[in-house]
Amino acid sequence: MKILILGAGKMGTFFCDLLSFDHEVAVYDPDPKRLRFTFNTHRFTLLDEIDDFDPKLVINAATVKYTLSAFEAVMPHLSPGTIVSDIASVKTGLPEFYATCGHPYVSTHPMFGPTFASLSNLSNENAIIITEGDDLGKAFFRQLYSNLNLHIEEYSFKEHDETIAYSLSIPFASTLVFGSIMKHQDAPGTTFKRHLAIAHGLMSEDDYLLTEILFNPNTSGQLQLIRENLSKLQEIIDKRDSVAMKQYLDKVRDNLK
Repeated sequence: MKILILGAGKMGTFFCDLLSFDHEVAVYDPDPKRLRFTFNTHRFTLLDEIDDFDPKLVINAATVKYTLSAFEAVMPHLSPGTIVSDIASVKTGLPEFYATCGHPYVSTHPMFGPTFASLSNLSNENAIIITEGDDLGKAFFRQLYSNLNLHIEEYSFKEHDETIAYSLSIPFASTLVFGSIMKHQDAPGTTFKRHLAIAHGLMSEDDYLLTEILFNPNTSGQLQLIRENLSKLQEIIDKRDSVAMKQYLDKVRDNLK
């Protein structure tokens, strides 16, 4: 199959490497410097080059900020029936785009990134396939993710956004708060160093991505739960209530099972 990947960032080059030995792959990026480390693939810096390639599947791996604009730029260069897809962690605006784009589509979310995951061993990672979309496209990504030994779940766009608010917004917000009160430690403990490593990894991500994930309409409700539980913990600490603390710790352990 001829597959076009939009964007030669970390995830774009990952998918390029992953697919290029079984499919004819091209990667488009207007910045030629970003194409230096792609191999076994066609390298396009001009949209007109896509016309002759005539892909049957497009994987939009542009950063969240440019996902929709990348789609809009490439659409005039695609044949009717070409499946368009995204791997975006934020689906804002995508259901509306797909509803009017005139192409079959599939939307997925590999629940791992180059910052924390080992891309050479993904057996403990997850992927989401959006239930809305083209059956052939969904079957392609299901097979692809299965070959990576990923655990796969199918969610609607709405369910995806709810899941992301829980699985990303909570750790993102908690890490941001940790970082916001950070001060240098000359002799940090192991737990502190692990939290610090997570904070450094998070802050290496694109600001727009962090903002869009936190601006998920479902995030506010999750932050309210954090506030309520933090207030409860502070009250227990202020009162030095050993019984309540034991109950609180037991509840946390139960949640972590």
